[in-house]
Amino acid sequence: MRKLFPVVISAALIASLAPGEASAKGCIRGMIAGGVAGHYAGHHAVAGAMAGCAAGHYYYKHKAAKAAAAAPAKPAGAH
Repeated sequence: MRKLFPVVISAALIASLAPGEASAKGCIRGMIAGGVAGHYAGHHAVAGAMAGCAAGHYYYKHKAAKAAAAAPAKPAGAH
């Protein structure tokens, strides 16, 4: 686990630099959950973290798009 810690921290830092709040939040949360799940599923923490990042990114991107579609449109003259 000590060998994987720098890899997971580096990936989290890189993910936090990604544009957009939803993608970074989704990636980091998914990375943490996937890393823990992968570690307990057979010492595959890095693979779990990468898969969790991708799944979390997709989930939060989909959630943000759904919220944007549900938001009412502003009138053209309103500020």
